[in-house]
Amino acid sequence: MAALLSRLSVLDCRKLCHRVVDGLCGRDPPARGYYSATWSLEEWQEVLTSLTALFHLAVKKNSDEEVQAGLSDLGSDHAEAVLSVLRARQEEIRCALLQRTNLISSAALQDLDWQLKLALSSDKISSLHTPLLSLCLDVRENGILRSVTLEMDREELNTLITSLEAANKVVLQLK
Repeated sequence: MAALLSRLSVLDCRKLCHRVVDGLCGRDPPARGYYSATWSLEEWQEVLTSLTALFHLAVKKNSDEEVQAGLSDLGSDHAEAVLSVLRARQEEIRCALLQRTNLISSAALQDLDWQLKLALSSDKISSLHTPLLSLCLDVRENGILRSVTLEMDREELNTLITSLEAANKVVLQLK
C-alpha cells in the first residue's frame, strides 16, 4: 500500500482518506475514475482494502502506534496525512462501525424476568424434585414488543450461561 499511496500528492492522499472514511460511514465512497490514471484496477482495490482495514484496526485498537507500524513503509508526510484523517474522524468511524454491527439484528432485549421453580413430580414420574428456571424475555423487534418464555433445567441453564459468557468475551474483544 505504501508504494501505491506515495504516487499521490499529500493533499490528494488526505482527500482519498476522507473519501474512504465517507464510504465507511455510508456516504459516497471514492470513485475509481478520479484515480484511474494513477492506479490499475487491482492496485485501486488494494489501496481501498488496505485503507479500510487500517481504519478498522485503528478504531478497534484505539492506538496510534499500531497504525504507525502499518504505515512504516510510507513517507512521513503521507503517513501524517492518513493519521490526521484518522484522528479527525475516528469517532465518526467508530459510530458507523457500531451502527453496522447493530444492523445485524433488529431485535433488542427490553426487559427480563425470571422465576425459580421446583418440579416435585410429573405425569410420568411421581417423585422428580428438579429445579427449573422460567425466563421471560421482552424483546422489541421492528418496534413491536413480544414476550419470549423459556423453561430450563440446570444443565440447559449452564449451557446458556456458558454461551452468554463466550458472547461477552467476543464483545469485549471488539471494544
